[in-house]
Amino acid sequence: MSQKYTGGFITKSPVAPTSSAASGIWTLDQQQQAQQAGNWPAPPVFMEDLFSTYLYDGTGAAQTITNGINLSTNGGLVWIKARNPAGTHRLFDTARGVGAAIGSNSTGAQFTDTTMLSAFNTTGFSLGVDSSGGVNDSGYTFASWTFRKQPKFFDVVTYTGTGVARTVAHSLGSVPGCMIVKKTSAAADWQVYHQSTAGGMGPSKYMVLNSTAAESSGSDRWNNTAPTSTVFTVGSAPETNDSGATYVAYLFAHNAGGFPVSGGGSTNGISCGSYTGNGSATGPEVTIGYEPQWLLIKQSSSSGNSWSLYDTMRGFSVAGPSGHLRPNDTAAEDTTTVDMRPTATGFQPINSSGRVNGSGSTYIYIAIRRGPMKTPTVGTSVFNPLTRTGTNAAATVTTGNLPDWVWLKKTTGAGSNSNNYSRLTGPNRNLYFDLTLQEIDQGAGYGVTAFLNTAFTLGLSANGENDSGTTIVNYGFSRAPGFFDEVCYTGTGSAQNVAHNLGVIPGFIVCKRRNGTANWCALAGKSNGTYESLYLNGTGATLYTAPSAAVAGLTATTFDPQAVFPSEVNGSGETYVAYLFATAPGVSKVGSYTGTGALLTVDCGFTSGARFVLIKRSDSTGDWWTYDSARGITAGNDPYLFLNTASAEVTGTNYVDTDTTGFKVTAAAPAGLNANGGTYIFLAIA
Repeated sequence: MSQKYTGGFITKSPVAPTSSAASGIWTLDQQQQAQQAGNWPAPPVFMEDLFSTYLYDGTGAAQTITNGINLSTNGGLVWIKARNPAGTHRLFDTARGVGAAIGSNSTGAQFTDTTMLSAFNTTGFSLGVDSSGGVNDSGYTFASWTFRKQPKFFDVVTYTGTGVARTVAHSLGSVPGCMIVKKTSAAADWQVYHQSTAGGMGPSKYMVLNSTAAESSGSDRWNNTAPTSTVFTVGSAPETNDSGATYVAYLFAHNAGGFPVSGGGSTNGISCGSYTGNGSATGPEVTIGYEPQWLLIKQSSSSGNSWSLYDTMRGFSVAGPSGHLRPNDTAAEDTTTVDMRPTATGFQPINSSGRVNGSGSTYIYIAIRRGPMKTPTVGTSVFNPLTRTGTNAAATVTTGNLPDWVWLKKTTGAGSNSNNYSRLTGPNRNLYFDLTLQEIDQGAGYGVTAFLNTAFTLGLSANGENDSGTTIVNYGFSRAPGFFDEVCYTGTGSAQNVAHNLGVIPGFIVCKRRNGTANWCALAGKSNGTYESLYLNGTGATLYTAPSAAVAGLTATTFDPQAVFPSEVNGSGETYVAYLFATAPGVSKVGSYTGTGALLTVDCGFTSGARFVLIKRSDSTGDWWTYDSARGITAGNDPYLFLNTASAEVTGTNYVDTDTTGFKVTAAAPAGLNANGGTYIFLAIA
């Protein structure tokens, strides 16, 4: 019998420590004893444990960056770059020690300044006062990328050169897909090895990180020897092996697996590959098997074009400016160019620029899988509602969780449209739930202007998102396996399998055309396993019932928009967005109930009640009723909003209350919520 880790407990293996429990479950203390005895594997490691993009503002005073990455125990790399204004890239790693800095855009030797990075912590890193080092300057905005050491993901190695070919041991546990080496004791170019054979890359070639040059021949860099899962080889070149000189090497794995997936097995977390550009505004779709959150690209076949670094925290989205930074120079972040977009299974250049998509040109890349990979267990980690008073001026709204999808609706006054913005489609781009309009680019400085780590920023009010003096309810949803995912896709006019990363069969899907007018099409799973299709922007009853997920075209990894709403969510060549929810035990519940006309308790499997409830009658006409804990779900006054209209909040009613296990629908509720014999679909979040 194999051992199974279940997130806090582990079932016994046949070989157990002497203190193992008779029940067959080990406590955390017993797990630690078992691990020390070699009788059970370490808990699985997920992407959110190993990598983080964290944005912050410089203060000129000491501050701690908490990104959840344990560097002090496990080791790793912190890479920091000023987004605005311009500034040097600074790289710090645990192998060289606190404050030891090198710049990816510079040939300069390492120098040490502990007023810059002052500590590697169990949950991130600390910064010093840094008056001029480029990592914490007051008035600057910064991006940081943290890579934790982990087999099959990333490793940091230091070594001393010998002047003759030698091997260097590493702990990557797989063959490196890319290696970046810097001489730290003296000035020298950064040397890059990449496994891609396209364009001739490999152990006989190298590239330079601090340069726009194309690949070069140089067997003395890697001694014309490919790395192995335990060592890499350096030749006699002074850039990689000068006698007595010191070096640091950053090693990135390639398609090595090692990341757990639901149902067993493992998947890849990092890929080092290549593609060939086509010179078109619609570039080649590069398939890596997952949606990336971080991407480093360089044209290898020609010189003159910079390295480009993208991440989803700074704008790597489907339609907005890509927000690239250039590791080879000090330039500020590019906030205007649209040249690269993520897909559910990879990425695609969407610009004919030679930097990313020159016709016939070869490009190498490093891509890191989007997290999180853990199924959430606490509702507040993936969803939070809040109310605020609008200012019609720039503001930061803190959600406390990663806001990948944001709903905003005025609770008072006319024109209370249901606005929605998402990180994937890009800032300033709004789709109104209550209207059939195409996606609207509100323009820079309007609506939601940026998505941060635990907050989003607002500009001037475009449609009630930030009207001065009005009360606005804000919902922040995080993408997470088993809970919620978002996908952008192009219609084909025929059956197709659109990939998603929910990891389970969706229970509730909402689709909308982005480039033209169309209805919001919802597909809701009922408790009996059937699925019903409705319009989210309307009040109508169910249009069509699918007897199963298979008939509805749903699997744990794909969905087929042609199965239910072919003409509205799968027109050939049209662009769409889909939002997918599932039942995550203790966190969310997608289901249905039958009204009784009397007090009705809907058990969602929660322990502290629902903080959000969306209800729609499916057997007859009815609105999409929305309740949340920010405005109050209490025994008494339960204010509600309609997602499908621009009407203001209604107060003074007592229709929906909380219950420890979920929510209650009272006897006072109208037919839209609790008609005797009526059927209702719902989405609830704890």
